[in-house]
Amino acid sequence: MTIDDERTELLRQRYLRTQVETATPVQRLLMLQNRLVQDLHAADAGFGAGSVETVHHSLVHAQQIVLALRDSLNGSDWTGAEPLRAVYWFVYRRLIDCNMAKDPSLLPVCISLIEQIVDANTRAAAALSAELATAGAAHVA
Repeated sequence: MTIDDERTELLRQRYLRTQVETATPVQRLLMLQNRLVQDLHAADAGFGAGSVETVHHSLVHAQQIVLALRDSLNGSDWTGAEPLRAVYWFVYRRLIDCNMAKDPSLLPVCISLIEQIVDANTRAAAALSAELATAGAAHVA
C-alpha cells in the first residue's frame, strides 16, 4: 500500500466516522441495516466465487449486526419488538448454520427477510421525514 493509498483510506474512514456520528438514530439504523444487506450479498457472492474466507468474514460480520439489531429491541415498549426479535434470532441462527456448514441454500431466506425489514424501515423513515417537513412548513406558515 502506498502512502497515497494509506492517506485515502484514512480520509475514507474519517468521512465514514463523521457520517455515523452526525446521523440521526433512524439514519444510523438504516446504515446498519444496509451494511447487513451488503454483508449478506458479499457472502452470497463469496459462495458463487468459491471464496470460503469471504463467506466466513461476511457472515460473521452479518451475525454481529443481527445481534446488535436484536439487542437494541430489549426493553422496548413497541408492540412489534418481540416478533422482530424473533425474526432476528431466526436469521442469526440461520447465518451460523450457513457459515458452519458452508451451505449457500440457507442464505436466500435471510436475505429476503432482512431486505423486507430494510424496505419497511426505509419507507417508514421517508414517511416520518415527510410528516416532519409538512409539520415544520405548517408551523412556519
